[in-house]
Amino acid sequence: MASNIRDAGLWKSGQMKINWVEGNMPLLRGIKAEFEQTKPFAGKKVALSVHLEAKTAFLCLTLAAGGAEMYITGSNPLSTQDDVAAALVHAGLNVYATHGCTMEEYDDNLRRVIEVGPNIIIDDGGDLVNLIHNEYPELIKNVIGGCEETTTGIHRLINMNRKGELKFPMVMVNEADCKHMFDNRYGTGQSVWDGINRTTNLIVAGKDVVVAGYGWCGKGAAMRAKGLGARVIITEVDPIRAMEAVMDGYRVMTMDEAAKIGDFFVTVTGDCDIITHDHFMSMKNGAILCNAGHFDVEVDVAELRKIAVRSFEARHNIMGYELSNGKTLYVIAEGRLVNICAGDGHPAEIMDMSFAIQALSALHLVQNSGKLTEKLIAVPREVDLAVARRVLACWGVTIDTLTDKQRAYLGE
Repeated sequence: MASNIRDAGLWKSGQMKINWVEGNMPLLRGIKAEFEQTKPFAGKKVALSVHLEAKTAFLCLTLAAGGAEMYITGSNPLSTQDDVAAALVHAGLNVYATHGCTMEEYDDNLRRVIEVGPNIIIDDGGDLVNLIHNEYPELIKNVIGGCEETTTGIHRLINMNRKGELKFPMVMVNEADCKHMFDNRYGTGQSVWDGINRTTNLIVAGKDVVVAGYGWCGKGAAMRAKGLGARVIITEVDPIRAMEAVMDGYRVMTMDEAAKIGDFFVTVTGDCDIITHDHFMSMKNGAILCNAGHFDVEVDVAELRKIAVRSFEARHNIMGYELSNGKTLYVIAEGRLVNICAGDGHPAEIMDMSFAIQALSALHLVQNSGKLTEKLIAVPREVDLAVARRVLACWGVTIDTLTDKQRAYLGE
């Protein structure tokens, strides 16, 4: 067992967190029990880069229960919880992650989990997949395939595949209905505002909230802001999503217009340069900015630092930037993922669904090793439906089933 963590002595606190989420993740508990019996990953090395907190830790323990030799790192320098990392090391897993690490340390941790020559890659944002292709092509022969958790990561995979660069199958976990419809919408919606509220301790009701991007994550962030009593503004580049936002009851305008109005700004686009220099200069004094897209490129914090005449820590995890026009803007969590870098991430029950999809997708890769010809693999529909049925059973909900006559009528 190898590790690079902050403090191994923190493991009891981390174990307490893991125990709590385990008690609220019945799907993964059931899968873990099945894996303990069948050992589908025996003899397989799994490299995992996901936000390293308690729910991720339980996914790691589930895969380890199936016989996997786990090599774990975080997918964001600010989202790793050191006590959770310590608990995984205490459980015998290989962990390379520390909270607040430098980008050099972050990259080094990614390399450590790739250098073992993994058979399965579980990625969150595409860093591991890009690393093995760019720096360790000799290790690609060991890879059966991988799973990608995020919209951003899938965009990177699509670009790689279009160029003919993707060399092994990747399951697009984010495209599963049981992932994006619930994780991206309800999970992001709740966790974004949990992160904002606990960090700022300010009221949302009666304020103007600008949500940049109206995909599933943007829908969730907007829905919860509206529920908290905010006046919600949406910015979009997709005309159909903009229409949808209007019909959902939101104001839609350009960021140039919205920048002058907003009290809170939440970016959820997966793209860069959403809020930039001219937007900063036209904002209200006291405007609060945060990002819920995967990478810290949506709010141009580097430019904000450059143009600020003074910067200071206004509150824990909030930096203030005083501009030449006398106004001060505030950025939460350095512009990194607000829901995980300023909070605990998505609720346990939501991640139970997403990580059940991850675990079963990894199982699908192992069971079909050498048989998958496509590089971008959809989550098998039967996996999606099986997860949905397990969720309903946990909720005590029963639904109707089609009769033979109804199936025949539908041509099934």
